[in-house]
Amino acid sequence: MFPSPLPIPDLPDPSLYINRELSWLEFNRRCLQEAFDPELPLLERVRFLAIFSSNLDEFFMVRVSGLRDQVAHGVYEVSPDGLTPQEQLAAIRERVLPMLFQAREHLMNELLPRLGAAGVHVLNYAELTESDRQALRSYFEIEIFPVLTPLAVDPSRPFPHISNLSLNLAVCLEDDCRIERFARVKVPNIFPRLLPLNEVHRRYGSAYDPNVHRFVWLEQVIAANLDLLFPGMRVVASSVFCVTRNNDIEIAEEEASDLLSSVEEVVRARRFAPVVRLDVSESMPQSVRELLMRNMEIGPNELYVLPEPLGMRDLFELASIDMPALKYPPYTPSRPAALPSGSDIFAAIRRGDILLHHPYESFAPVVEFFQQAAEDPNVLAIKCTLYRIGSKSPIVEALLNAIENGKQVAALVELKARFDEENNISWARALESAGVHVVYGLIGLKTHAKVSLVVRKEPEGLRRYVHLSTGNYNTTTARLYTDIGLLTCDPQIGADATLLFNRLTGFTSNAQYRKLLVAPEHLRTAIYGLIRREIAHAQAGRPARLIFKMNALVDKHMIALLYEASQAGVPIDLLVRGICSLRPGVPGVSENIRVRCLLGRYLEHARIYYFANGGEAEIYCGSADLMPRNLDRRVETWFPIQAPELKRRLLDEILAIEMADTVKARVLCPDGTYQRVLPAEGEQPLEAQRWFMEHARDH
Repeated sequence: MFPSPLPIPDLPDPSLYINRELSWLEFNRRCLQEAFDPELPLLERVRFLAIFSSNLDEFFMVRVSGLRDQVAHGVYEVSPDGLTPQEQLAAIRERVLPMLFQAREHLMNELLPRLGAAGVHVLNYAELTESDRQALRSYFEIEIFPVLTPLAVDPSRPFPHISNLSLNLAVCLEDDCRIERFARVKVPNIFPRLLPLNEVHRRYGSAYDPNVHRFVWLEQVIAANLDLLFPGMRVVASSVFCVTRNNDIEIAEEEASDLLSSVEEVVRARRFAPVVRLDVSESMPQSVRELLMRNMEIGPNELYVLPEPLGMRDLFELASIDMPALKYPPYTPSRPAALPSGSDIFAAIRRGDILLHHPYESFAPVVEFFQQAAEDPNVLAIKCTLYRIGSKSPIVEALLNAIENGKQVAALVELKARFDEENNISWARALESAGVHVVYGLIGLKTHAKVSLVVRKEPEGLRRYVHLSTGNYNTTTARLYTDIGLLTCDPQIGADATLLFNRLTGFTSNAQYRKLLVAPEHLRTAIYGLIRREIAHAQAGRPARLIFKMNALVDKHMIALLYEASQAGVPIDLLVRGICSLRPGVPGVSENIRVRCLLGRYLEHARIYYFANGGEAEIYCGSADLMPRNLDRRVETWFPIQAPELKRRLLDEILAIEMADTVKARVLCPDGTYQRVLPAEGEQPLEAQRWFMEHARDH
């Protein structure tokens, strides 16, 4: 099918690679920059601050934790760009600290004053009126006080466990003998972090203006009423702190007799994992900082002394208040012309492959694919992979309904989907108890492929209908992430999907797929072959070009091969949302490579891979980025887009429009920094995501 994929390409020069951790931090810097964009609605700017903070929490829980583990175990292996784990940790801290200060300064000095002018006031306790304080005192006594558990620290009471990402007050006290005491009070997350003062006044009989939204920080309310928690003691000082714990805990699958139980044990163990970051407020006394560091067994490099507020991921609460004028205009996804509401989805698929571009086109047809399959008396079996399902899933409900209707149903529930383990465990148990054949994947591999198969009895015989996607079967994220889906009844793709599910549920090995490219067995070598074929076309003077859209480009061998293609004269355009370790524009190496990223209202999540192929273009979409984990340690699928009109749509519309964006696009420079793309003089600005929303009904 392709030229020989061997030998594996390798360019050892560290200067040709951008550090993956620092590249990720540049992605998160772009999220932070969106909060600075005056063209965005105010609450959307607040939301980007929350996204920035939440992203950073996960980065420390996973990536920084992994680097710290390497240092602790004496690992000195360098990254492709030549940095040791210790050097990477130092570079991360150097880059993160200024961003943390910028985020807080921008919130307090820019966004909150602007919100106040728009009728949304986030107040410090010191700014409250006496009426506010009296109402809050009543609220505290009746509703908050009974929930709080002050934990003293002394010789008879050891330092308490501090849960991951929890917000806490470190309280310094004096007794009647002027002996200093220390206690910790956890800020309970069952209350809003930003207490709505209107609601407090309404419940406790005080007057308020219903046309003005007023909030106060929960931790400040608790701090102002600590005298009720510690009667007979004098509160000397209180300050806020927050910890981030290691979540990068691996499962010894080969030793696990019951994978579900093993994952449950790992989830429980994470509660007590080592601390990798301690955030403390600037007001915290040095003696208290040292007490916390000692008990959490961290050094000064893990301590972050910051202005309040800490835990800025809670700004999602503020961004979610009901003020439409301060948010993006509402958008209702369209339905594809091939799938009008109430249509027979299987008849529509028989007429031709259907491409779905979410969230501009509705995810409802995907849900209906499962629902109609569950109800259709001619459907015999449904099989699907479930990676991130969501807390409420109409797709799972359809699978349960299919069981009640006597169909064979098999579901691969990936228990190891990070941060979704508990949710997936619950769904796995519910599906199993209903009679669904549930499997948890393959030992040593995560199943990240997004594939569903419906087997239907028809007059001509059995027909297989397949849905393939770049995104998860999650109705919530389908409204927020851009993804590509394909509905097809191509017999060869159907046969490949059957092989894939047999591989996942049984003992099938060395499956030979017809059209799907599947990791870890075949995808890497297939991509090598596809890129080398493009090199051969360029060298022979035939049309050659690569356009890759993905979330991340990290794999060293793939980068080396792209450099080889550039040197052979292949024009290469890369749309990489997040991490990009390839360095474009290096003389003699990557002059023909351009790298762009888009960051906007929706999270760019689709993976599209275009190969010009001498004029006979091939396009694949799929679940895999060009990262070692996707190519070597996950079950992934790339699927071909075959219908000419769908190829044209992907190339001439989706890819072309994204590469023409002059509003939300940035280009990667050779030094690893990103610069905004601006329209040329006299040129109308083009925002790709807005264009897709305006033109979605054209299909």
